[in-house]
Amino acid sequence: MPRDLQERIKKLIIDRRLPSGAVLPTEPELMERLGASRNSVREALKALQAMGIVEIRHGFGTYVGPMSVAPMIEGLTFRTVAGHYRGEDSLLQLLELREAVEAGLIARLAGSIPAADLAELDALVDRMDAEAAGPDGAVRAETDRAFHAALYRCLGNRLLSEVLEAFWDAFHRVRTDLVDIPQDPKVTCRQHREILDAVRSSDVVRAEQAIREHFGNIRTRLSAPASTALPHPSYDR
Repeated sequence: MPRDLQERIKKLIIDRRLPSGAVLPTEPELMERLGASRNSVREALKALQAMGIVEIRHGFGTYVGPMSVAPMIEGLTFRTVAGHYRGEDSLLQLLELREAVEAGLIARLAGSIPAADLAELDALVDRMDAEAAGPDGAVRAETDRAFHAALYRCLGNRLLSEVLEAFWDAFHRVRTDLVDIPQDPKVTCRQHREILDAVRSSDVVRAEQAIREHFGNIRTRLSAPASTALPHPSYDR
């Protein structure tokens, strides 16, 4: 019954074309419309709130939620941590999932990135070089994240951007909790510049090779025996 109520409330949102933040019918109205008890309606709404589909504001009412991929991030993170402690290569699996998405998209970018985005990407790679040469000797995670976000921005796919952000968040939240991967910041800078140069020159084959080399480098270091891993203050991508 609660599952059926969830589906009917979701259908109500779709049928009425309600955007995020729109007010949903009150509990009594939902009870009458759905022919369900107050407790059943509340259970259904709580389940939908956990998925980000609705937002319950106590004392104010129920609203259409942000419908973000945050629950997906939490699910990926938990699954990866649980798998790691069961002795599975769950972190590698998550990395391979992200690699498959980015490698599949990179060909669409070759020669199609707007000049403004290319300028931003150039600036970000220059920032990586400066960070690598700085006192910490490390490329900041925020800089690398900004690079990948700017790289795929021109595709204009909001859902894609959210999914890529979900993979990023899940991988890095788990990676920094579970393992410490040594890295050479100069290699990180070179690989990102190679990706940028390849898409700028419309070289599809080179672009795909560059993105796979980038992920292959991370995979190699993730696969290294724990005894060889040296502490490092930076977060690799």
